Amino acid sequence: MADLIEPLRVAPGSPVKLSRDHDPEYTGKVTKTQADALLADSVELLAEYQDRLAAQDKFGVLLVLQGLDASGKDGTIKHVMSGVNPQAVTVHAFKQPSLEELNHDYLWRCQLALPGRGEIGIFNRSHYEEVLAVRVHPDLLAAEHLPEPKRKEDVWARRYREINDWERYLTGNGIHVVKIMLNMSKQEQARRFLKRIDHPEKNWKFSPSDVRERRYWDDYQLAFNAMLTKTSTRWAPWYVVPADHKWFGRLATAAVLVTALSAINPQYPAADPAQSEEMTKVKAELVAEQAPVQPG
Repeated sequence: MADLIEPLRVAPGSPVKLSRDHDPEYTGKVTKTQADALLADSVELLAEYQDRLAAQDKFGVLLVLQGLDASGKDGTIKHVMSGVNPQAVTVHAFKQPSLEELNHDYLWRCQLALPGRGEIGIFNRSHYEEVLAVRVHPDLLAAEHLPEPKRKEDVWARRYREINDWERYLTGNGIHVVKIMLNMSKQEQARRFLKRIDHPEKNWKFSPSDVRERRYWDDYQLAFNAMLTKTSTRWAPWYVVPADHKWFGRLATAAVLVTALSAINPQYPAADPAQSEEMTKVKAELVAEQAPVQPG
């Protein structure tokens, strides 16, 4: 798992240019057949780690998924998390902020959605929209009603710093932050949009706004470059996962998550002595109940 994802990790402090550094068609040395088997193994490992994470109740895990429309965020969540206990997993899809959310700071709604200890939380899009979509569309920043002096500052540099500090605060308090950017080519996005149009059962996935947003492709690439450069940190590094091949994107995402959980290495808590004594007593009673009744 570590060997698979190491080329995808953004080294903290390194400048990133997606078109130069990350090939969206990359699959390493893994074949699709191998990937299917490895993903099945990963799903089993995730289920085991999640069970131990919930039992230990000390750490939480936040999985941040970013990517352009049709990059496969929903499908990745569906396949990677298919074996875990849904009671200990939460998924939040952050869309355009509501009026209530706009009346708070931009991290407020994300803070409310954080996983608790023993849980895995997934952000399908996240606080990073504040340095992506909001940067590409200045009118969204205007709608946030920032004080005039704050709008005149270098908003993006400040937000990179604030996000890094917030994530460091989370990790310091036991919430491990795992960040994945699903990197898809423009040609593959077009192909997926056409599939949504041509197949009636996929029409519900299509939105004209997705195609309009495609016009800003180059602007988004620049925003992603800056985001990855400025916010891949030692405590919360980014992984740029190639997404043109869904099978590889799902495997790589699972590998990143498994690796993060293995680093936590949650353990089942040992029973305290008083509870052990009580279990021994109860066990004796239960075993006695199971004994066959001798004919009188």
